[in-house]
Amino acid sequence: MNKIMLIGNLGRDPEMSYTPNGVAITKFSLAVRRVGKTPTGERQEDTDWFNIVAFRNIAETCNNYLRKGNKVYVEGRLTQRKYTDRNNVERTAIDVVINDMEMLTPKSQSQGQGGSSSSQDNYLEDDSLGDLDDHPF
Repeated sequence: MNKIMLIGNLGRDPEMSYTPNGVAITKFSLAVRRVGKTPTGERQEDTDWFNIVAFRNIAETCNNYLRKGNKVYVEGRLTQRKYTDRNNVERTAIDVVINDMEMLTPKSQSQGQGGSSSSQDNYLEDDSLGDLDDHPF
């Protein structure tokens, strides 16, 4: 089973583009805070960053309603892709392809409009997306 659920804050505004087949793709970063204790018992906070990718209707919803700093719940699966960086070094990136998203920031605190989106019907198989390497994060 490949499933991940995250609650965090957007690190930047969503960016939307389209595959050559016309499928909407929205990407954004998500900061997830972890609180724990050090071996000496002191409180320690860490932040993990995730690359989030949404397709079709959920991509349009994310692009239209989410803004940097908004708190969201996302659910999806981890994917791995290879790309070549600016220095011609081949690298691997881990992305979270989401199939469900709920906006947690109250409407009064958000620049977009409130609501939620459940997009189980927007799940796409990888081969229907074309070449994701054409869409670097």
